[in-house]
Amino acid sequence: MPENAHRIAEIISLSASNDGNKPIQFWQLFSVLGQEPIVRIVASFYQRVFADEKWFRAPFERVGDLNHHVGTQAYMWFDVMGAGPAYHGGEFRLNFHHTHNAIQLMNEKGAKRWVKLMVDTLDSSASVMTDDPRVRPAINTFLTHFFAKYAADFNFANNESFGELNPPFKRKINFMNMTSDAIEALAEDELRDALGDRGIDVDNIKSKTDLVNMALSL
Repeated sequence: MPENAHRIAEIISLSASNDGNKPIQFWQLFSVLGQEPIVRIVASFYQRVFADEKWFRAPFERVGDLNHHVGTQAYMWFDVMGAGPAYHGGEFRLNFHHTHNAIQLMNEKGAKRWVKLMVDTLDSSASVMTDDPRVRPAINTFLTHFFAKYAADFNFANNESFGELNPPFKRKINFMNMTSDAIEALAEDELRDALGDRGIDVDNIKSKTDLVNMALSL
């Protein structure tokens, strides 16, 4: 995300763009999926959990039955995917659960099994993800984001993958509508991409100052 993401309407919106060329941010997924498909995906995952080996399913069984986990996890997904506050207790509750209830799985072995079951779930849930090809990468991005956070919080290796992710956000830059100060404030990568989009060969331009001057000359 760019530094000024909080000012870019298509990023802060909870509604996904109708432009199929623009990715769905994971906090916009509820606007595309709605409640039932999310519940079905979560339910399918926990059915796998409760059918798995005892070392993995036992921490879940101690907390509650299948319906309990489907309900709480679905509310967490609703919340993160843009439905508004739904998961009671928010991040504090989530952290408490991982630290106290699921701590024996917050390691490389537990993470590997969790990711495998989730990928199996997503692979078998294509029919409930609508026919929008942007949905699965958005879900993968959501899971990857939180998985990386948990790996850092609990100090285990982050070696797993959920599949294709959303591409880095790339805003459209029109130099003709920008002031000199605004052009100079752009990051070097943004300048290179924007000039390249206009058909300008920037491979031999080495400094940001030269990139800025090129943009100002257009």
